This record gives sequence, C-alpha cells and structure tokens, in this order.
Amino acid sequence: MADVLVLTPDDWRLWRRLRRAALTEAPAAFGSTLDEWSGEGDAEPRWRARLSNVPLNLVLTLDGEPVGMVSAAAPGADGEVELLSLWVAPVGRGRGVGDEAVRQVVTWAHDRHPGRAVALSVKADNEPARRLYRRNDFVDVGPWAAGPDEHRMRRPPA
Repeated sequence: MADVLVLTPDDWRLWRRLRRAALTEAPAAFGSTLDEWSGEGDAEPRWRARLSNVPLNLVLTLDGEPVGMVSAAAPGADGEVELLSLWVAPVGRGRGVGDEAVRQVVTWAHDRHPGRAVALSVKADNEPARRLYRRNDFVDVGPWAAGPDEHRMRRPPA
C-alpha cells in the first residue's frame, strides 16, 4: 500500500520534481505543458504559490520512493470539489497508487466539504484514467467546456 505525504509550500522541490516528470511522461494527459513550467515558469515562488493556493496536495510513495501525486481544490462556483493533477509514475501503476490517491481526495472532500460532489476533467482518450475513476464511483457526465477532448466525471457526495 502507498504511503501518503501531505505537502506544504516548503515541499515545492518534491512537487516540482513529480509535476515535471508527469508533464514529461504523459504530456497529453494534462491541461498545462512542461514548457509552461520551464524557463521563467520554473521559479520557486510559482511552485510555492501552487502549493499554497490549492488546499490539498499529496505525494504517494512506495518503499519510500515518490510514485504519485494528486491535488484537490475546494468547491468552486459549481459547488464541487475538484480532483486535480493526478499522476502515477509507470513504476507505481497497477499497484493501487491511483486508487489510494482518489480515496484520499474523496475522504478529504467528505471531511472538509460534506455533501459536496467530487468532479474532475479527463482526456476523452485516456482510458486507463477513466477506468480508474469509474472503479472509484465516478460517472462520465459528458464533454466539458475546456475542450472537445475533455470529459467531465463526477462522483456524487458520499
């Protein structure tokens, strides 16, 4: 089972390392790009701000090695908690890391924002991610305004 680290802005180097690995390994899976987080965009204040502005940021480890990450945002105008930035390194796939990441976000949402749904955006062609979310009681609610290749998935309140 994966261990979970709750990050603070002081953990920006760890977050940076995993986020850049995610954007390198699975560039089509995210709304941002490695280029956007490189050069001038690769600055300590920006990484710290990301960890400060998003209320839940987790790194998952196996045998002490970071192999996954996930975040969650507090309910927005739509009233839903947003699951963000989930990624599992190839070495962690098929070992329950993704399921644990989703469980952590759902538990956080239930504890901090009872009665709120958890929602996310996923690329329509990212079938492994879509299977992960369906396995964790998310339902595809259709295309999302972010683009024709994005789908919205939602998990009703627990």
